[in-house]
Amino acid sequence: MTEYRLPAEWEPHAATWIGWPHNVTDWPGKFPPIPWVYGEIVRALARGEVVRILVDSAAQQTQASRILTKVGVDLARVDFLRFPTNRGWTRDFGPIFVRGEKGLAIARFHFNAWAKYKDWKKDDRVPVLAAKQLKLPLVDAKVVLEGGSIDVNGRGTLLTTEECLLDPKVQTRNPGLSRYEIENVFRDTLGVTNTLWLGKGIAGDDTHGHVDDLCRFVKPGTVVLCREEDPKDANYKPLAENRERLLGMHLEKGASIEVIDLPMPAPLYFDGVRLPASYANFYIANAAVLVPTFNDPKDRIALGMLAELFPDRPVVGIHAVDLVWGLGTLHCLTQQEPAANATARSQPDSP
Repeated sequence: MTEYRLPAEWEPHAATWIGWPHNVTDWPGKFPPIPWVYGEIVRALARGEVVRILVDSAAQQTQASRILTKVGVDLARVDFLRFPTNRGWTRDFGPIFVRGEKGLAIARFHFNAWAKYKDWKKDDRVPVLAAKQLKLPLVDAKVVLEGGSIDVNGRGTLLTTEECLLDPKVQTRNPGLSRYEIENVFRDTLGVTNTLWLGKGIAGDDTHGHVDDLCRFVKPGTVVLCREEDPKDANYKPLAENRERLLGMHLEKGASIEVIDLPMPAPLYFDGVRLPASYANFYIANAAVLVPTFNDPKDRIALGMLAELFPDRPVVGIHAVDLVWGLGTLHCLTQQEPAANATARSQPDSP
């Protein structure tokens, strides 16, 4: 059986995949600025890699091209793909690329809109369309899984949460599937030998516990973990418990994990709804690390911390106050396609 490995996000990309926004119900009453935010995201990404943009129609491609041209994107760096979608959260339904002995393949996880919404069948087809477009093999994992529910160091260790993947009653993706069975899927499909189970996600998270809003690998042996300093905040106890868990966990070869505290912005609300504002939803691109910002004094602190952790590429803040009304930000919208050649730069083991 072919062995596969899910590369770490900081490993070289051939491209980033992103779905052009079109579902106004994702940002009810606040949709008009969203395509312009996407324009800024693509502008930052295109400096270091091709951006593959999913569009539903010629009209949508024309609109996207107009916006991208106005913000200064070189359209030669953009590859439009006519793949119909229900929404734009490409991290969760897009192709998850793995590397095997014969090159790249796509891990065919299934998508059911976070076990919460009814419109998902177009999104679920995207990995199949991607494999056909790029002429890559599909590795069918036979389970439902979103890309935002996992994070890896590329060397065998994976982060996820019990709330997202093991809750038997709320947004259950795979009813009856045990922890052991899920870990076997990770091993066979992603090359993961060491699964680290955190507890709960952050307040306002519509996905019920995605790990990319609270804890991320930044080096093979280092994670950043969100920390809430206000004991009265809903995030205080869950994040503190996750920290305790991590300090007792180990990497794939038994080493301890370096845990760096990442601040949380002040609680952000819109129309009475608590939003999942988090600096952990950053995206590591070839030529930048894109970080959501929230007009918060801690923006500067988070940007500075991540700049120290990624000295080889600029850290770029992307205004996300409008974006997070869709209940996700930069990492939720993007999905990396690793470079076919695996020999280029990677993050060192320690700061």
